[in-house]
Amino acid sequence: MPTFEPDRALLNPKFEGYKLSPIEQDEAVWHYPLEYKPSQTNVSGRSHVTFQEVASRIRHNHLTVASEGSRAVYFDGDLRIISIALNETTLEPSLNLLYELPNPIQSPTTNAPQREYPSACLVDASSLFVSDGYGTLYALQSFATGPAQLLGVFELSIPSAYGSSATTVPFRIHQAVQTKPGEIVVILSSKHYPANPDEQKDLTQSRGKHVPPVFDIWAVRFALPLPSPHDQPQPMNIIWHRQGEDVPTYTAYDEARKAFLLVGGSPYRPIEVALTPTYEPSPDEIAPIPRAGENLDGGDTSSAQPPRPPPYSWTQTSDSVTVAIPLPSTTKTENIKVTFSPRTLTVLVQGEPMMDDNVVPIRLPRFALKALWDGIHPGTSLWTFDRSAEHSLSILTLHLDKQHEDTRWPQVFASAGTRPPATGELDDTDIEVPETLDPSELYAIRESLEKYTAALRDGTDASGLGLGRGLPSLAEGEIDDEVDTAVGHTACLTWVGAEGVLPSWAGKDGHGDDGPLSVLSTPFPGAGAAMQPSLVVKNGLDGLVYSLEAAQTPENPPKWVHSSTFSALSFVLASKRDTRFTHHFGSEAVLAFDSGSRETGGNVFIYRGTGPREKWAKQAVLTVGGGTAGSLLGVGLMRLANGKVVILCLCEGELNVLRAVV
Repeated sequence: MPTFEPDRALLNPKFEGYKLSPIEQDEAVWHYPLEYKPSQTNVSGRSHVTFQEVASRIRHNHLTVASEGSRAVYFDGDLRIISIALNETTLEPSLNLLYELPNPIQSPTTNAPQREYPSACLVDASSLFVSDGYGTLYALQSFATGPAQLLGVFELSIPSAYGSSATTVPFRIHQAVQTKPGEIVVILSSKHYPANPDEQKDLTQSRGKHVPPVFDIWAVRFALPLPSPHDQPQPMNIIWHRQGEDVPTYTAYDEARKAFLLVGGSPYRPIEVALTPTYEPSPDEIAPIPRAGENLDGGDTSSAQPPRPPPYSWTQTSDSVTVAIPLPSTTKTENIKVTFSPRTLTVLVQGEPMMDDNVVPIRLPRFALKALWDGIHPGTSLWTFDRSAEHSLSILTLHLDKQHEDTRWPQVFASAGTRPPATGELDDTDIEVPETLDPSELYAIRESLEKYTAALRDGTDASGLGLGRGLPSLAEGEIDDEVDTAVGHTACLTWVGAEGVLPSWAGKDGHGDDGPLSVLSTPFPGAGAAMQPSLVVKNGLDGLVYSLEAAQTPENPPKWVHSSTFSALSFVLASKRDTRFTHHFGSEAVLAFDSGSRETGGNVFIYRGTGPREKWAKQAVLTVGGGTAGSLLGVGLMRLANGKVVILCLCEGELNVLRAVV
């Protein structure tokens, strides 16, 4: 069953908006020039970069903050690792050169894979793993002062069984976790380079077939203590592997369930599960739609028997599916049996089929535990029967409440359009019925829209309730449904056991029963290892905070609890067109960071949480970056031992420290 269920008691339908609660800029934002300046230029023109790779580079966080303590690291433009230590009393940062990675030299004629941004992950206050972005991983031991000590050099040697044309590829580090004493597991991602690129190119350019890029997710294990470093890179020990169509945007490890959570724009499947290519028809495969009584192949069909209509018609909204089934008007209500379940539908009607010569024959429906295309809420789904004495037909209407809002169903039943293997023929329950809209409903919608637009044009009250003329002044020019619905990024959740074994509760391929979510915010990087994973998920105009409930044993399935609501968060984020990072700190605040530029600078928009009955919430705006500071490249949150919380903002030329903001 789905786990992302909103708690209606935490929704606030009476919420009106956000009020500005100013924060003094000079007191909240402290600026520290950087001696070692980072860079975000690493794309080579020799290699093709897909849209998914560009989006991942935009979201890339160039700052790595320890989950505990007051340490952070970043890379400068010369692949030097810079350590940031924060004084817990004065909150003053001190920067030190930890280690300088060798900078590989590539020939302009070398057809090498596109390099990644260098990345790092702090296992604890002194141990870290770093990637140079070219395909080499370094294990380092850092100290409070002075340079770090090299513990080992490794590379990702890809076995031939994974179907890669490259033996080593650039990769990015997402997470490093000590899963058990004496063992560390590191999560990496890399672009997949197929063993037969010419075949994939031909498949991509063939008629109507589009093959999306593929990304590999690797889990590699390191035994502690690490062996003495060798002159040559050592191969990493791969313990499990997944593939998807996007780079993960968020990863987490659930210690109690002994499983990793991967959140990204696609599910992450085992290698034996093939990706399904999309299909687009070529121009010569597109046929015109015939009019009534028209035979495009020639001949007069006016005297032919009219075709049998589909067994039902259906339409949908963002949260429901309506199915209309014609029945003879002589059908009695007690002869209709309808049963809803989360995944199936049963409709059984007793009686005789209608065989009137003046009407197309109507068969009585018989759907026995018919699998639906997606899940529904059986408790809130219902059916009605409209018997009409003046007509030969009556309508049985099924109202199905979707489990996953904003998910469009391509068809009602999972098996629609497929032929049963026993007979090879389609029956009424397997016919694929296209979505339709009742003409009377369409007419009513059109009439209502015409009246409303006319009222807006002449300034009269469209509601008839005396609410004034035209749009409210604050809403004028702000309504854009396309922009409001596009905010957030689609994300799928995949669970993988620490050893690569699929958890018993994870469902098929580790995806569970939940469909794609629209995620508005992820937790602040470095917010603390003790904090449970959480996501802010779009629900209409709101952002709902779902926290992962702690488990007692590894066999407990994950349960996401709706803990709080940021009202109208989706609406206010829709107006931020240059947002680079959006993170939340528990239920206290959501912070949206603009990337900014050297000329105009960037802003951080802070939206505070409220109770379910408050009409207004507080918001604040601070300037980060700009001028000599340059664009924002990374953010992270430090929770200090004295209870203070500060936010580090890494810019091209400065380190900005935000104090007393959350």
